[in-house]
This record gives sequence, structure tokens and C-alpha cells, in this order.
Amino acid sequence: MTDTVRHRPEALPKAVREDFPLLARRAGDLVAYLDNAATTQKPRVVLDAITDYYTGANSNVGRGYHRLGLASTERYEQARERVGRAIGAAHPEEVLFTAGTTSAVNLVADTAGPRVAGPGRQVVVTGMEHNSNLLPWRRLCDRTGATLTVVPAGPDGRVSAARFADALGPDTVLVAVSHVSNVLGTVNPVREMTAAARRVGALVLVDGAQAVPHRPVDVREIDADFYCFSGHKAYGPMGVGVLHGRRDRLAGLPPYQVGGGTVKGVAADQPVRYLDGPARWEAGTPHVAGAVGLAAALDYLRDLGRDAIRRHDRALVGHAVDVLTAVDRVHVVGDPVADPSGIVSFVVEGIHPYDVGAHLDRHGVAVRCGVHCASTFLDELGLLGTVRLSFGVYNTTAEIDLVGELLTGVKPGPWTTDHPDVRFL
Repeated sequence: MTDTVRHRPEALPKAVREDFPLLARRAGDLVAYLDNAATTQKPRVVLDAITDYYTGANSNVGRGYHRLGLASTERYEQARERVGRAIGAAHPEEVLFTAGTTSAVNLVADTAGPRVAGPGRQVVVTGMEHNSNLLPWRRLCDRTGATLTVVPAGPDGRVSAARFADALGPDTVLVAVSHVSNVLGTVNPVREMTAAARRVGALVLVDGAQAVPHRPVDVREIDADFYCFSGHKAYGPMGVGVLHGRRDRLAGLPPYQVGGGTVKGVAADQPVRYLDGPARWEAGTPHVAGAVGLAAALDYLRDLGRDAIRRHDRALVGHAVDVLTAVDRVHVVGDPVADPSGIVSFVVEGIHPYDVGAHLDRHGVAVRCGVHCASTFLDELGLLGTVRLSFGVYNTTAEIDLVGELLTGVKPGPWTTDHPDVRFL
């Protein structure tokens, strides 16, 4: 089958794989890790940065004035500066460390949201949102009486800038959109969407969880009020993420959580005086090692070369579409080659996605199958679920060829027989 598929050389050297200890030693029976949209593997430089912090500067930040405490605080704030540079932030103080994208979206929904949402007002999202960029807004609307408007994707799985702009009006107070779909890899025109929101005076939040690992992000160019992403999807540690907020939007927002490290002072007979700057929203002991590891991960991507990563994605996505469409009964969903972001979703006619995923796993291939925490989007597409290949800097066309070969032998399994009346295409 693969003899008929045009070979597309990867843009990154195969030696990149040696940077990732888990892949270099081939953990367990793993042959191909193709679930990078769920989480990426971690390069040695990230693991070393975390170890170096814990063995050389471990102490609480912003508290002690002993030398170890000062060293820990310095590393934490240096990480903030490096992350800010990586995404084009105007000031380091615009970078808030969170537990991840989900935490960042909830922070905005619970602090900025109530200030603008209410009866007669509208919050707008797209139909392709991950639950983490949908449920906080649903809850906000339930609490405030605002209306949640969902702009559906077209038959190609895309939301055009014009369709999005048509959904906005004078009552629109906040919009939240994903930069890149975690289901299809579709890239939203976020600059145009932000401009449309600006015209009606609405706040804008962009979920960049799937964008930052694959493409250069310049938050000043996008011009959203808030931009967020997770570390673990960008080759950094789990449990750390970023919320970028424009300084004029962060100013005056109430704390998301309160406690140690957020106050100027507390007196029994006086109002609480909260700090300004990132500490206002980073209550308690932050994930210092996570921030240090995330900065190392973004530096690693910079050193690989963002253009090279884009070319690598283009080669892998194009090759995957060629391989998959050459297999009988396999159908690629959407148009992943239009602006590749390392994701290709497909279905196998007559076979449940979980059965396909189990078949691939038995042969050492890790993929994601199901609704990808975006069931409303799958409903729009008329699909029970998909099988998703998502690529990282260490993946190869040979791994994609293996998937194609394995799909020729996939058969219905227990998930298919348990849903005899459901069409899987």
C-alpha cells in the first residue's frame, strides 16, 4: 500500500528522538507515540532543568530572604521572562503561571467574566471548543443570566471569520475561541476574530493549547485580551500552564484564589490589600520547577527552529493523509493539510474508533480515539468519534507507514458489536 504513496521527508533530523529519554529507550512495547495532542514526551533538557532546580535552588519563592529563597525566586522570575519572550509578551508581568489551560480559562471566567456578563448580554464561543474552553463559559452564563452563543463550524470543520463576526453584536461582551482545534487541527483566524470582537467592544480569550507546540505565537500580533496554554502539550512538565493577559485587562481584576503570597497586608480591622502584578493571581506556593521546566521546553523549541517544526508538521500531516486515504474504508475528517498543525483525525467505516485504537495499541502504536473532550463538535460533524494521530518533533513518516499497514488488518471488536445501530462514518 505504501509503495503508491509519495514519500515526504521530515524537516527535523531523526536524531531529535535521542533527546527524549522515554522514546530513546522505547518504554515497554511502545513502537510509535502518536498522541502528542494529549501530552508530549519530555526532552532531556527539560528533565535536567527540573532536576537542577530541585538540587540547586529548591526553596519557596517570594517568602524567605535567605540566599536559597532568593535564588529560587530569581529562577522563577527568569522563567516568567523567558516564557514571555517566547510568546511575544510586551512585559513579563503579563505572564501568569497557572496549573494549565483549564485553570487559566477558569481564572478569566471567574474574575473578568462576572464583570461583563449578565442578563441581556452575550458570550460567544465556537462549536469546536474543547470542554475546558466551553464549560467555564456555560457555567458563567448559568450564574449570571447571560446568553451563550455557539458559532457552528461549516461542513469542513472550520469557522470562518465572516461567520464568526456575523454572530457578534452590541450585546456581545466576551468571546472565547481555540487557536487550533484539538480534534481536527483546524486553525482559526484568531487575528480576524479578535478584530471583530474589538469592533463590538468584547473581551477576547484565545485557547492556544494546540498552537504553541506547533507554530510561532505572538500575543501582541493576535491582540487578544487573554491567551493561554499548557506546558505539558509543549514538551514541558505537567501541572503548569500560562495565562497571558494584557496589563490594562489584568489591572483591577480580583484575585482568583486568595491566600499566602497574594497580599500586601492583613489586619483584623482593615480591608485586605492585595498585591499588584502576577502574585495577585498566584496564590500559595507555585509550581516553581514546572515554570523552570516550561521555560526550558520553549527554549528547546526555539533552538530546534520554529520554521523547521512547521515544515516537519507539513511533511507528516501530508504523508498521513496520503497513507490513510490509500487504505480501504478509511476516511480523513476535515482538511488537515490546509494549514497543518500536527493533527489528523480519521474514521474507519463500520468500526468503532475505540476498536481501531485498541488494535493499534496491541501493535505498540499510541493514538487517541473517541470524542477528545469535544463531544459537541463531534455531534456537529455527525460522528460518534474519531481516531486521532497527533505528531511531535520526534515522529517520522515510517511510523505513519506502520499505521497504514496496521489499518489494513483492523476488524470490528467489542465496541462495534455493542453499538450495532450506530454508523461510524
